[in-house]
Amino acid sequence: MIDPVKDRDILDIASLRLHNQQIIGTLYHTPGDLVKHLVAMQAQDYAGVKWSVGLRLIESTKSDFDKAIADKTIVRTWLMRGTLHLVAAEDIHWLLKLVAPRIIAGSRTRHQRLDLDYETFAHSKDIFINALQGGKQLTRDQMYKLLENENISTTGQRGYHILWWAALEGLICFGPEDGKQQTFVLLDEWIPKKMILTREEALAELVRRYFISRGPATLQDFVWWSGLKVTDARIGLKAAASQLEQITIGDQTYWMSPNAPETSKIVQRMYLLPGFDEYMLGYKDRSAVLDGQYSRHIVPGNNGMFSSTIVKDGHIVGTWRHTFKKNHLIINPHPFIEFTEAEKKLFSAASNEYGRFLEMSVSINYVK
Repeated sequence: MIDPVKDRDILDIASLRLHNQQIIGTLYHTPGDLVKHLVAMQAQDYAGVKWSVGLRLIESTKSDFDKAIADKTIVRTWLMRGTLHLVAAEDIHWLLKLVAPRIIAGSRTRHQRLDLDYETFAHSKDIFINALQGGKQLTRDQMYKLLENENISTTGQRGYHILWWAALEGLICFGPEDGKQQTFVLLDEWIPKKMILTREEALAELVRRYFISRGPATLQDFVWWSGLKVTDARIGLKAAASQLEQITIGDQTYWMSPNAPETSKIVQRMYLLPGFDEYMLGYKDRSAVLDGQYSRHIVPGNNGMFSSTIVKDGHIVGTWRHTFKKNHLIINPHPFIEFTEAEKKLFSAASNEYGRFLEMSVSINYVK
């Protein structure tokens, strides 16, 4: 593990990120306010992003998240890098306008291989509008059935890419859950109010809020996270720079909130983070929080699937899994180095926080 005495700069980066991401000392009570602060949160794993939000709130439960979705204060759709994200409702339209065109253009070759052309997308759009207008909500399987009934094949990833395209075009987004399945709705009906920003204003807003919520971070971190071109990132940074603080750590230039808290004191705490949490996915360079020798444990097989992580004082010290038995939560920790008794107490406290969020009792299974 990282020695906090020898690696003072790394410790400061990790500690500042914990604070700015609201993992330590959160200021927020509601999912809507928290998600707005973070601009967008990775959301491939729907159960995982619920906990990503919950662990950053004051006394929150899973039902608070579900209510925020139903109340239309937060929305899930495809955004940065063409992956699923959670955003505040007021931000979804201008974010799509900013990031979607580049993503759609970059998918042209993939769509050609799937035999998805303009006519197919246009026909699908008409089908979805006719089926969803008037506030209707349909599951993924029901959306696929609509397409199949009109002789549009959904096999071989075609169905997924049609939904993906329709969401990036601003036609649909995810709605509330129907049992254990999420539904799709028409975006303009679900979130009719739009925040109108010019491209320059949108770049500045995205840059400013990214560095305030995730700093210290580099321009390269932002470029990777946003999926935007370096030239666009620099335009946004130039416009937002006066509202940010620039610092140098080692040989890197970082940007962050000018109102960062004092972080010199080490806080002995652990946190259980889900696999696709922004604490990992929010940066291109993760070396400040993860020792490179353990990278294979976080992304086993390099298949794009991120393990859930154990974080102690800002640094990733292991992974964890969980199972359910009736109304009981069983957590299986896999520390990189065997926990001390003191660390087991910290892990127990972190596990109980997750149980409280799910409103379940908890037990810990230490695997030898």
